[in-house]
Amino acid sequence: MKYYLIVGEASGDLHASNLMKALLQQDPHADFRFYGGERMAAVGGTQVKHYRELAYMGFIPVLMHLRTILRNMKRCKEDIVAWNPDVVILVDYPGFNLKIAQFLRKNTSIPTYYYIAPKIWAWKEHRIKNIRRDIDELFSILPFEVDFFEKKHHYPIHYVGNPCVDAIAAYKTENHTANSSFPTPYIAILAGSREQEIKDNLARMVRAASRFKAYRLVLAAAPNISLELYKKYIPQGTDIQIVYDKTYDVVEHAAAALVTSGTATLETAILRTPQVVCYHLSMGKIYRLLKRLILKIQWVSLVNLVVNREIVTELLGDQMNEENVAKELEAILPRGNRREQMLKDYDEMNRKLGPAGASERAAQIMIQKLRKKDEE
Repeated sequence: MKYYLIVGEASGDLHASNLMKALLQQDPHADFRFYGGERMAAVGGTQVKHYRELAYMGFIPVLMHLRTILRNMKRCKEDIVAWNPDVVILVDYPGFNLKIAQFLRKNTSIPTYYYIAPKIWAWKEHRIKNIRRDIDELFSILPFEVDFFEKKHHYPIHYVGNPCVDAIAAYKTENHTANSSFPTPYIAILAGSREQEIKDNLARMVRAASRFKAYRLVLAAAPNISLELYKKYIPQGTDIQIVYDKTYDVVEHAAAALVTSGTATLETAILRTPQVVCYHLSMGKIYRLLKRLILKIQWVSLVNLVVNREIVTELLGDQMNEENVAKELEAILPRGNRREQMLKDYDEMNRKLGPAGASERAAQIMIQKLRKKDEE
């Protein structure tokens, strides 16, 4: 069968690549075409665009690149229609993907599956109307989404487990090293996968971590961010090692980590490395006000959301400053007063996520649904 996949960032590239591998196991003749990244390309198929050409975040960057975004969307729609796949699989990235789904529903009979459900429980809950109308099958990777979609909105979904568990299990099986290849002890820094995130957070994270002279600093670089861009936002004279393509290795062997909110917070918890969630915004006080008015959730990190209580500290908006980050970091470094409790809480979170196998379960359901459709 022919599968068209669309992702918009590095984490989507990772999870989509694992889904593609799982689809190939059950459908050896699977043919892929996609908007994605290096990991998906390594599995095989035809890459139409790299996700970095889609990844614009925030009102101003989106407005500045609106013509490019619209041009990419137009080309994507035309490319799908021309290739006529058996299914389009959308991976997260709702701002772009829900518009693609709407187009497909109006203009084609191609089934649309959504893998990694849009996080409408956080904000823009009204998007449930679009999902009901345009999505044939919705696949969830967060356990609390079952109640949100099925109990609150009476919309059936497939909870398949979390692909981060799969990715880390594969890392430990295939690439795990008993000893770190980095200078120990060290503090890991994960500053996001978008330029705006790095601009807002990296320098503050580095300055806070640099206070702990007994620890080296290792930055786990996102594959789509250049070395020059990182160096632009690292304070001059800082001794820091920048490492590409070894994020799990960097995180697992670190004494502690500073992490921007997102999938990385969940991955860090699965790897059992204590962390502080850091997300600075230039208009931090306004953000805190808007958070209360707009966001439907108490926390922004997936770690806290999964267990439904705060187990990792979230420093958001204007609260994310050098002093606060250093204070929280000290508490989770070895001999810190919050370290052991955080590790115990991670165990609870991992139990809630469930076992590995999300990619395989999702692929199995997708293929069953598609084959059943062909028989009808």
